[in-house]
Amino acid sequence: MQSVSALFQIYTFAEMSALSLELQPNMTRTFPDQFLWGSATAAYQVEGAVNTDGRGLSIWDQFCRTPGKIEDGSSGDLACDHYHRYRDDISLMAGLGMRAYRFSVCWARILPNGVGKVNGAGLDFYDRLVDTLLQHRIQPFVTLYHWDMPQALQDKGGWANRDLVSAYADYAAVVAARLGDRVKNWITLNEPWVSAFMGYFMGVHAPGLTDWRTGLQVSHHLNLAHGRGSQAIRAASADAKVGIALNLSWTDPASDSEADRAAAWRHDGYVNRWFLDPLFKGSYPVDMIEWLGPDAPTIAPGDLSIIQQPNDFLGINYYTRSIIGEGDDFPQMKLRWVYGPNDHTDMGWEVYPDGLYHTLMRVTQDYQPAAIYITENGAAFPDKLNGTEEVHDEKRVNYLRAHFESAQRAIEDGAPLKGYFVWSLMDNFEWSYGYTKRFGLVYVDYPTQKRVLKTSARFYQNVIRHNAV
Repeated sequence: MQSVSALFQIYTFAEMSALSLELQPNMTRTFPDQFLWGSATAAYQVEGAVNTDGRGLSIWDQFCRTPGKIEDGSSGDLACDHYHRYRDDISLMAGLGMRAYRFSVCWARILPNGVGKVNGAGLDFYDRLVDTLLQHRIQPFVTLYHWDMPQALQDKGGWANRDLVSAYADYAAVVAARLGDRVKNWITLNEPWVSAFMGYFMGVHAPGLTDWRTGLQVSHHLNLAHGRGSQAIRAASADAKVGIALNLSWTDPASDSEADRAAAWRHDGYVNRWFLDPLFKGSYPVDMIEWLGPDAPTIAPGDLSIIQQPNDFLGINYYTRSIIGEGDDFPQMKLRWVYGPNDHTDMGWEVYPDGLYHTLMRVTQDYQPAAIYITENGAAFPDKLNGTEEVHDEKRVNYLRAHFESAQRAIEDGAPLKGYFVWSLMDNFEWSYGYTKRFGLVYVDYPTQKRVLKTSARFYQNVIRHNAV
């Protein structure tokens, strides 16, 4: 067996400086014909209307009502009122030239109790949304689970209860049967790492639990749900294309020491390989299973073959890299985080566009996905609406430009990247941060629900128009 140091060098491209392409300031970087440019949102972050048309209670409704969980004490009760304003929002997308929109379906809007009777009014809303998108020649990419589980299922244990996998597959079948004649691109889960570990181990996302072993078991159930959900979607819609959206973090060791390189490899296993390996290789990373020992999740016979369904595409959500050394910031994995040397966004995340290039190339070389979409990429900055009703967000423009350039480099070097969804279409409810962080291309004045195009939206419009940076 190779040393951890040698193994990690394979995946970090340690001499990447020799491979990097120096960008000239005025160089135009063109994307392939038919490259799909779009934006993304999530149901709880934008829809509002939480008590409308038979929608059930979700775990985020419950979590937001727990004192101290949301930074500004807010909730997604109204959010961007997208439920009522979706036609205007789609017109904004069309005006900017977007050809795709990634949105999520609220499980509690379709099955208020998670199982059982279907709420027709909930399906009707997504019917209208899809039809309006297609009228504007915008392709819908539907995410079936973006963290808003019905509270009734959480009351039965949530994702820690293996029975939820079957409930999710049934839900996926209901939505695919209704929308599958028009929706061709499906994403089973958004960022299962976040659902498992931020929701069941760190306690900073709904449902707010704090147990390491539970988080690990939940991660396996989510992987299994992807497999079962993929089967259900394809059974309901024969020509469906199915994938998953993973939050992948490029990981660099804090130093060249063996201890830091080993820690960085563990972090890569915890965040990246824990989900990529079962999806594409049909097994969990051996080094991770050995490290976890008795904490490793229970895996039933046949589970891994279900997880390893054919993936028509892989969605990658990329925001920043991780710089990791050995330490006690995360005792279970013996990791410490190092603050990166470059500029940082309002989330405290280092701006590191090279990490997108490295991630795309690593995934292409090690997992050979049929296609890749950047399903989320963007940045939060403290945007202000000035007296002339304008929002100048040059930092976001620079962030996006640099990441688009990295994506184009990866395409030139063989990555099967087919499209790019900027996060997010508009400012919205940013989970535990409430409304204190703004990621949008479109500024939302929450008291009035007025939408204002930011400078970044105009920049993105120009990129789409010319299919080039």
